[in-house]
Amino acid sequence: MFTGLVEEVGTVNSIVEHGGNHRITIHAPNSAKELKQGNSVAVSGVCLTALDIKPDSFCADLAAETWARTSLSRITQGAQVNLELPLKADGHLGGHIVQGHVDGVARFVALEPIADADDFWLHLDIPEELEKYVVFKGSISIEGISLTVAKLEGLRLTIAIIPHTIKMTNLGSLKPGDPVNIETDIVAKYLEKWTRREDGSALTVDRLVAQGF
Repeated sequence: MFTGLVEEVGTVNSIVEHGGNHRITIHAPNSAKELKQGNSVAVSGVCLTALDIKPDSFCADLAAETWARTSLSRITQGAQVNLELPLKADGHLGGHIVQGHVDGVARFVALEPIADADDFWLHLDIPEELEKYVVFKGSISIEGISLTVAKLEGLRLTIAIIPHTIKMTNLGSLKPGDPVNIETDIVAKYLEKWTRREDGSALTVDRLVAQGF
């Protein structure tokens, strides 16, 4: 389990394709010294297995499905990726519960400076099937970063970003049209399951209240 608090921005040293799979090598001195062979690591929000660990780098294998369904398909040599090690049992849950299981890929629109402030608006276009899991002030993981929804108009998602977040993540390296990984709040997905009747229809508000929701 992760929390969406990026610990290091790694740099992709190489990408090798073999038999439809890809092996990426990531330069990440801080993370590499903490990893052991077979450990989990979140790479831009995707839970991967660390392999061939060196003092300042590690490798990870991407199955064809992972490559096709995540933003990692856009990476090239020199690309920046957000890295987070799993939450330790005695650690603090500083962000929100992030599994590293990407729900879909959004499209980066822009980082727009906020007038008379140092902050920015992050604008993304999200997949239609994920809209139901996104709520005002709710938590969402973008490229493995725990963020808070500021606005959702149709499929246009807007999030307020402070300068520290840009400095400590790969957001500043994104270009319009780039795919970005999205993992919605797992609580929303559990609630959807719990509030569905056997015929697949949603429970009414009155029935939810009666059942203690």
